[in-house]
Amino acid sequence: MPKGIAVDNQGRLKERVAMSDTNLLLAITVVVFFILYLSAIVFLGGSFTKPQNFLNILNNNASLIVLSCGMSIVMITGGIDISVGAVTSLVCMACAVNLENQGGNIFTMILIGLGIGLAFGVVQGFLVAHLGIQPFIISLAGMFFAKGMTTIVSKEPVRVTNEAFLALKDLRITVPGLGSNNKLGQYVPAYVEPGVIIALLMVVLLFCLLRWTKLGRAFYAVGGNNQSANMLGINVRRTKFLAHVLCSVLAGLGGILYFLHVGSGDVANGAGDEMNAIASSIIGGTLLTGGVGNIIGTFFGVLSLNTIKRIVSSLGFDEAWWSNITVAAMLCLFLVIQSVVLLRRNKK
Repeated sequence: MPKGIAVDNQGRLKERVAMSDTNLLLAITVVVFFILYLSAIVFLGGSFTKPQNFLNILNNNASLIVLSCGMSIVMITGGIDISVGAVTSLVCMACAVNLENQGGNIFTMILIGLGIGLAFGVVQGFLVAHLGIQPFIISLAGMFFAKGMTTIVSKEPVRVTNEAFLALKDLRITVPGLGSNNKLGQYVPAYVEPGVIIALLMVVLLFCLLRWTKLGRAFYAVGGNNQSANMLGINVRRTKFLAHVLCSVLAGLGGILYFLHVGSGDVANGAGDEMNAIASSIIGGTLLTGGVGNIIGTFFGVLSLNTIKRIVSSLGFDEAWWSNITVAAMLCLFLVIQSVVLLRRNKK
């Protein structure tokens, strides 16, 4: 029997190897995060010893967690989407204008955010999956379009004064047993913002999607090898389309969470988040070549990325370029690790 027709055996073998690589990269990411954070506690102390410091990483990056999860799904299929940061900015501005100038409410805010994400996902997914245009080029065009639309919606920052929105924005969810005493000796309970709960819920749901559903297995198969996926009866075009739609909808949700955190619309919102999402996915063990990745790894990738930034800042290097240099070093390290994993998989 010709090599290309032995679909079942080869397909199953490929899936087992990919899952092994995924688990290996996940383990490396988790270990690196704990080494970073424990080192910060031991050698820097200060705020790193307080649980609220860790929770603040989650509070400040709930939006990025969601964006990175969407980015990982697209990267697992072998694509990329660099429009997510600009979509976040557009969602923030559109929601701000709706609430402040058009008499909107929380419900319309959610509809606008998810609607914008869905629109970008459908258009970009169709162009990538059905017309065969490179995802980088399509999402680059989407990024420029979203940035332009953000400016059209409003050139000036829009701060929201809607009472219902502000009540939701200022809501704090207490985490029992993790509080600490301030300088005055008063006990301050630890808390998370509502966006953190939503982000963690999305991590769990997407992990289950990739791990235990037919669509999740299709994402891995398409990213591993399009031809093998076709032989397994997977609709490659549909799978790529759904990956881009899901990524953009998550970008819309991420924009809502970002808006809930900052409370205003601004053209600078979400600036650079597409690069942070890609970096978090890579650090989390998602291969740029597709076929390997894990949502839990992406979550720890976001934590690692922001922990190293906090460590650099705590060391007194407050200039932005020091953080960028450190992140670049981390990316190079994880790209080298991924290259070793790829060589290992090719030998198998």
